[in-house]
Amino acid sequence: MLGCVGSTPFSEKPTLCGTLVTLRPIQAADADAIDALIRADDEIARLTGSVHSSAEKPDEVPIERLRQIYGEWAVADDRLVLAVIDNSSGTLVGEVVLNDWDHGNRACGFRTLLGAAGRGRGLGTEATRLIVEHGLTTMGLHRITLEVYDFNPRARHVYEKVGFVHEGIGRQALRFDDGWVDVHYMAVLGTDARPWSPPA
Repeated sequence: MLGCVGSTPFSEKPTLCGTLVTLRPIQAADADAIDALIRADDEIARLTGSVHSSAEKPDEVPIERLRQIYGEWAVADDRLVLAVIDNSSGTLVGEVVLNDWDHGNRACGFRTLLGAAGRGRGLGTEATRLIVEHGLTTMGLHRITLEVYDFNPRARHVYEKVGFVHEGIGRQALRFDDGWVDVHYMAVLGTDARPWSPPA
C-alpha cells in the first residue's frame, strides 16, 4: 500500500493490465485522441452533463491547451488519469480518472470517458474494475464515489457490477432539453466485498 500520510497516493502512475484493456499513464500527446473521441461522439457530452440540449455542442478547447492540460495531469499528484487502451487493436478508446482527493478520509472521486469504439464489449467494465481495485487495494483508499445521470442506465449497470452501491439521488440536478434529469450518487468502500474476487 502506498503511504497515504504526507504525500498523496496519486504520485504513483501505474500501468494496469487486464484481459480486454490496458490502463497506462496519460500523456500530453493523448489529448489529440481524446479530442477526436469527443468530437466524433455526441453521446459523451450528453452523458457527462456537459451540454443542456441535444442540439448544443460542448465548449471547444484549443488542442494546444488540451495538450497542456493532459501534460499537467500526467505528472499531477492530485489525480490519477489513465488512458484506456483496447488490447485487441492497441488504440486509445477512453480514460479513467481518480480525483478529488480527500486526504483525511482516504477518499476520492471517480469518472470515466469512453468513446463509441470502446462501448458494448466489456472494456468499460474491466477498465473501471482495474482502477477501482488499484485504488482500494494498492493505494489504500477507503471510499471512491461517483455521480451518474438518470439517462445513463448502461453506466450505472457497469458501476454496480464493479461493486458501487447506490446511495442517493440528487433530484433534478441537470437541465436538459427543457426537462430535468436526476443524478445518482454511488460509492464503493474498501471494506465492501469485491464482486471480481472469489469468495474466501
